Formats: sequence, structure tokens, C-alpha cells
Amino acid sequence: MIGDIRNVQGEKLDYTLHPGTGQTKHIVVIGHGVTGNKDRPFVVALADGLAHAGITALRFSFAGNGDSEGDFRECTVSKEVNDLGAVLDHLANFEVCYVGHSMGGAVGVLRASQDPRIRWLVSLAGMVHTKAFADREFGSVLPDSGFMWEDPACPLSGAYMNDMAVIGTVVDKAPSIRVPWLIVHGDEDDVVPVQDSLDIMQNAGENAVFREIKGANHVFSEVHTPIMVETITAWVQEQFGV
Repeated sequence: MIGDIRNVQGEKLDYTLHPGTGQTKHIVVIGHGVTGNKDRPFVVALADGLAHAGITALRFSFAGNGDSEGDFRECTVSKEVNDLGAVLDHLANFEVCYVGHSMGGAVGVLRASQDPRIRWLVSLAGMVHTKAFADREFGSVLPDSGFMWEDPACPLSGAYMNDMAVIGTVVDKAPSIRVPWLIVHGDEDDVVPVQDSLDIMQNAGENAVFREIKGANHVFSEVHTPIMVETITAWVQEQFGV
């Protein structure tokens, strides 16, 4: 039993465990993107697909998102890097593969570049150029007054915009990723362009592989979700030797 997971602020992180069959050593942890949560349909589908293949999966919501405790206005990439560290603290008995979608992909690159507890990494439509993303999507919105994509549940904070600007890009962290790394992106993504993944691939080592899903958007439609799930599951099975 994993029990409650709390970050360094003491906020409880909501998660759902999908037990695999006969797997006691490996686990796949799935993190979501900005304004998302662990219950996005394609996230659930990925966790279900992994469990069906016998691989234990854990999907969780970063603090301030979904049913996790915390304030959405305090959500930043840097804070979520620490949230992921808290999850890893509770999985000390597992060998972890982390799958990060969108902003959760940037979180994964930053964490994996410094934390050897991530043994395998998957970037799923992963955000790479954080400042460019924030400027492109929210540059016309007044921080601490307006909202992300006009959603009142997702206020745009100055803390978020400042953090995105300070990080700038995670492309320079690619050479520090020494573990097997799968990069997956849809070529019809209009939120995080596929060029982000191509840029980081140019700086990644031979341990990284890129898979493009034709016609897929940022959140993987009903048509493209099965392809995404199959792509990641097959790679994870190969890495885990199952």
C-alpha cells in the first residue's frame, strides 16, 4: 500500500493506482499538463492500457489540480518538479518510468536530469520551450487578473509566468538525460508544436527515440488515443522486459 502522498508543502496529491499482473518491481507514473488532471480521458486510457499489459501504473494530479490539495495559482513547473519528487519518495521500492504530458513533460525532463530514481522517461507531447509557450498562449492575458484560455477555474498567476520565463527552455537538459527516453508527439498538435520534440531530440543522446503520431492533436482524439497507448505500452514492455 502506497498510502497518502504529500508534497513538501504538506498538500495531499490525489492519485489512482492501476495494478498490473505479476509486476512487483516496475511502475509507470503518469503526470498531466497545465490545466489538466489525472482523470483526462487519454491519461486514464494509457494507465488502463498499461495495466492490461500487466504493468502497474499510477496517475496523479499535481498540487492545485483536480482533487489534489493546493492552490492552482501556485502551480508552476518548478513546484511540480518537487511534487514529482514527492511521488518518487513514496515509490522507493519500485523502478520508475515517468510519463509526462505537455507541461508534465517539461517537469519530467527537469526531474530526470537530476534524479536517478527515474529509470525510464516518456515525453508525451512534451513542452520544451516554456517561455515561448507562455508568451504564445497567455501573453495577452494580465497575470493575477485574467485566466488561462478564459477558464475561470484556471487563473493566470504572475508566479506561473515568471517561472516559465526563468526556465525559458528545457532543451539544454537533454544531454543530461542518460536513461532510455521515448518522445511521442502528434503532428497536428496546435498547443505544443511537434517542433518542440524535434528540437529536444537534436540535443538528446542515442538513448532517445522519437515517434510521431500522424493526425494526432495535443490531447489525442478518440481515434488517436489507442495508437498513443499502443506506442507507449510496447516501448515500456520492451524496457521492462515483459
